[in-house]
Amino acid sequence: MTTAAAALHSCLLILLLSPLLPSTTAAANATKHDLVRRSCVHASFPEICLRTLSSYGGAASTPRELALAAVRVSLADVRRAADFLAQLKGDGRREQGALSDCVEQMGDSVEELSKTLTALQHLRRGGDFQWQMSNAETWVSAALTYEDTCLDGFKEINGEVRADVHRKITNAARVTSNALYFINLLDD
Repeated sequence: MTTAAAALHSCLLILLLSPLLPSTTAAANATKHDLVRRSCVHASFPEICLRTLSSYGGAASTPRELALAAVRVSLADVRRAADFLAQLKGDGRREQGALSDCVEQMGDSVEELSKTLTALQHLRRGGDFQWQMSNAETWVSAALTYEDTCLDGFKEINGEVRADVHRKITNAARVTSNALYFINLLDD
């Protein structure tokens, strides 16, 4: 076989076999999914963690990227909850007051999570790393407090609105709790 024929034969063989070889993209995606799966096992709410971060479009390949993804997911979830609450109509003054307070607290939670996201995006190892981490942890903890306070406003209220609020806010708080878990891992 001539050199040209051998080269052509090799090229054809590579083209024919290339679909059978694992792609680097598939391998990279599998590695990212493994990071999510391994990390979510120890989160406060592992099932929610796996569900929310596995489906997250911007897959993470490092613990920092995972923390960023978790905060983004939490921020989106809290915003959806706030929008949902803003659409609810309460029966009576007490329920309307609790809803109004809850919408405000969820807005405050969004602010805290937004500050956290910005801090994590600019996080750098060095002299002020501990200060940045402390701020991020404090802001996510504050977001959780606002979410819990929202639920507290409905303790004395019964009915469908309470059940809807409890379901939405509890889910948002669990997602936020998972985000705090990932941020705490960065501090180790």
